[in-house]
Order: sequence, then structure tokens, then C-alpha cells
Amino acid sequence: MARFDIYRHPDASLRKSTPFLLDLQNNYIHGVDTRIVAPMRLARMFGLPMRDLNPSFEIAGTQVVMDIAALAAFPAADLRTPILNLQGQSDVIVDALDMLFGSY
Repeated sequence: MARFDIYRHPDASLRKSTPFLLDLQNNYIHGVDTRIVAPMRLARMFGLPMRDLNPSFEIAGTQVVMDIAALAAFPAADLRTPILNLQGQSDVIVDALDMLFGSY
């Protein structure tokens, strides 16, 4: 598992609105059973994203919005095979985290 990996949401019923999860946890924390993730919601169902807080991405041909305010600890065992890594977008992602936590 690597920071900024994208995974398909393992719950098929939730995948209808939240098709992907973005792993935000750094690569140096080992020995815990969870990873911190941000839901990647379908852009057409998200409403009006807040600038800088909710960046949008295209993942596997699907427009999604990062719902950074809905961070969650997610069972690492449920995050199987990453489909993409957003390391190239790390500045945008970290800016959203900074805005959420007040380092903006």
C-alpha cells in the first residue's frame, strides 16, 4: 500500500455514489490494521465542491470529487489492488488536507 493509491470501494452498494477510496496515510506507518482514506464521490452527485477543499479528478474514465471532510479509518485488508496512484497530484491533495486542518 502506498500513499495516494486509489482503490475501488469494496462495498458494491456504496460504489454507486463513492466508486473509489484514496489512501492518504504516509508510507512509514506499519503494523496497524487501518489506512486513512478519503472517499472519491461521483462528481454528478456531489453538488457544488468547495474550491481547494474538494479537488476533482478523472479516475478510470469517471469524474470524481475528493470528499476530504469525510476522512475515515478503513480496514487495510479491504483495500486490495490499487488501480492508480495520484502522487503526481500530491500538491492538490495536500493543499486540501491543509485547508481542512487549518494549515492553509
